[in-house]
Amino acid sequence: MERRFEIRKRKILQEGQIKPQVFNGMLKRLEQFAQPFINSLRRREQKEHVHTYIAGLLSDLKRKNVESIAYRHDQDRRGLQRFIGSTPWDHRPLLQELARQVGSELGQDDGVIVFDPSGHKKCGNDSVGVQRQWLGRLGKVDNGQVGIYMGYASGKEHALVDTRLYLSKQWAKDKTRRKKCGVPKNIRYQTRHDLALDMLKNNGKYLPHGWIAGDDEMGRSSRFRRDLRALGEQYLLAVPSNSGIRDLDAPRPVYGGRGQPPKPPFRRVDRWCDSLPDDAWAKVDVRDGEKGPLVLDVVKRRVVARTERGWHNPTQELLIVTRSADQSGKIRYDYYLSNAHPDTSLDELARVVKAAHRVEDDLKRAKSEAGLSDYEVRTWPGWYHHQTLSLIATWFLILEARRGGKIYASDYSSGGSRSVGFAFASGVRRQTSWLGDTFYTAQKPAKRVGSFSSLYAS
Repeated sequence: MERRFEIRKRKILQEGQIKPQVFNGMLKRLEQFAQPFINSLRRREQKEHVHTYIAGLLSDLKRKNVESIAYRHDQDRRGLQRFIGSTPWDHRPLLQELARQVGSELGQDDGVIVFDPSGHKKCGNDSVGVQRQWLGRLGKVDNGQVGIYMGYASGKEHALVDTRLYLSKQWAKDKTRRKKCGVPKNIRYQTRHDLALDMLKNNGKYLPHGWIAGDDEMGRSSRFRRDLRALGEQYLLAVPSNSGIRDLDAPRPVYGGRGQPPKPPFRRVDRWCDSLPDDAWAKVDVRDGEKGPLVLDVVKRRVVARTERGWHNPTQELLIVTRSADQSGKIRYDYYLSNAHPDTSLDELARVVKAAHRVEDDLKRAKSEAGLSDYEVRTWPGWYHHQTLSLIATWFLILEARRGGKIYASDYSSGGSRSVGFAFASGVRRQTSWLGDTFYTAQKPAKRVGSFSSLYAS
């Protein structure tokens, strides 16, 4: 047994080239890390299941579902299945603790809260919320579930902090399916924007921020933008290319002398953008790292955007358009609306645009490293239990990466420590794959623990 682990140890150290002391005490840190999250759970076996499940999510399992995690820990899967899929423990205090920790560790006054829907492709029709719908990550309509995620980005790091499962009107009104999947009676149909606002009201207070951001699915709703203004939030939200805008700085049509002076017409934002002269664009550097500088062309204008039918009193907003070329040379345009002051600098707006894209990295990280989409539960509680523990496991990875980055920073100048810290994250992921084998042994006699903890000794 020890020979097998010794071989894996050598392979990992050869690939990672990371100081062994970085990982000293990782198992103990995981125990301590989990403690605030399990304080709301009363039963001892529930607390043990949380430890087991998080360790499994951090392991090197190919599919991080209940059955695989139970097998890895040599447990009867039925106990873990009940804990995740049907036991009525409240996930909300755990998400609140996650938001509190992220805000405390990463919080900055100019931080950005980001909302992003993400699809999970699923087969069949028996799981909660599953139907044919738009799955943004796949870029097509397919069978699956959609979660709305709240992320947080600052100059320190970025992380996912909360989530809600979207139920369509059809699903929310189906009493038979609701009962079968354990959907609580108080749950009613809510738009994706309503779910985002719910997360903001519940956990946004723990996250110091100056901006709200989101993709074009979030930004297309003028009602959502109106609700954010009513909450006193400053937003920068992507909008679709077919959004209608009236450029308030455009020349007015010739006045015929009768009635109200005419206003510039509404135009599709992409067609308006095509008519801009070259000198309307300003260049902004948004990244200067190991991959080299990233320069965006940016334009900013005061506009009035069309609202949904039946809504009046359109509000002046800022339109921000960014233009960049990908590796193939293809030009990409992105369109945003904001209620920021017209004098807000292009550098600041570009910073928020960059931060908004970080949630995509967060979702990829959670799916690839902590099994965010690997669940095989069908119930409402099961979906939330798995999602919550996956977000918590991902947060542990982030904390370990930050800890390792600080250790390495002492060996480098301040100019190089940042890239070292981010490069270190891949090593953390390789090492934490051991946790699925080692964490449960930490509860055993010291003799067995010693053979595993020696992996982190120099």
